[in-house]
Amino acid sequence: MTASPTVRRRRIARELRQLRERAGMTLDVAARQLDMSKSNLSRIETAQIGIKPRDVRAALALYQVTGADAEALIEIARGAQQRGWWQNYSDVLPEWFEFYVGLEAEAASLRTYEAEAVPGLLQTEAYARAIYRVTAGEEGVERKVAARLHRQNVLHRENPVELSVVLNEAVLLRPVGTPAGMAEQLAHIGQVARLPNVTVQVLPFSAGGHPAMTTPYVILSFPDAADASVVYLDNLTMGLALEGADHVRGYSLLHEELCAMALSPADSLARLEEASRNFA
Repeated sequence: MTASPTVRRRRIARELRQLRERAGMTLDVAARQLDMSKSNLSRIETAQIGIKPRDVRAALALYQVTGADAEALIEIARGAQQRGWWQNYSDVLPEWFEFYVGLEAEAASLRTYEAEAVPGLLQTEAYARAIYRVTAGEEGVERKVAARLHRQNVLHRENPVELSVVLNEAVLLRPVGTPAGMAEQLAHIGQVARLPNVTVQVLPFSAGGHPAMTTPYVILSFPDAADASVVYLDNLTMGLALEGADHVRGYSLLHEELCAMALSPADSLARLEEASRNFA
């Protein structure tokens, strides 16, 4: 797995914040010592902006961190400056979504619920093209589709992401693109669902009301336990990453509840096959 610069930036931000706090320094004091503004240091510590390795070295000297521990953190900072593949698509991917893709690229597990559309990791080329045309128009559509398909490599790499998807039954019934394209899309979900690292469950209308009716979500967890899990929410124009433990715990419990309400993986495959035949 290629380490994501986005994840490394989060990691160095967390370490620098913790080291400053252990040193008993306020943001004001540390920023003055490092010859930067308080707002810049705050943005570094919250991973909103990156930090150069030489500035990390200066911060570590200030916090009296030396030797192998210091060199390990400086190496992380170097990695955070590398380019992720998704940055080659910055002309069509908004910055807030690039952040998500950077997290997704190194995630060990993804848990998600979708109410209206097939999740990007499960979309066919035709479905992705059709949904972009509906939601965003023609501009840059082929580049956007290429980026979406590239993201799907996380399912097939040497250490593939563990993916748990709950789909509202509406996703299976709402035609996007041509009938043939929808039949292909539903069959594709069934194929991917048979991978050992993928679980797809359909939440049927017969389940009635449920606690995620207003909120599709993704919960991302990472191979290194020191990298805290993230809940990611987005809409047409912005994304929101929730990193607090209470948020992650709440959405994790929500996902467990939806999985319990949804059809079993085997019954979900049967429902997908039935829905696919309706578009054939």
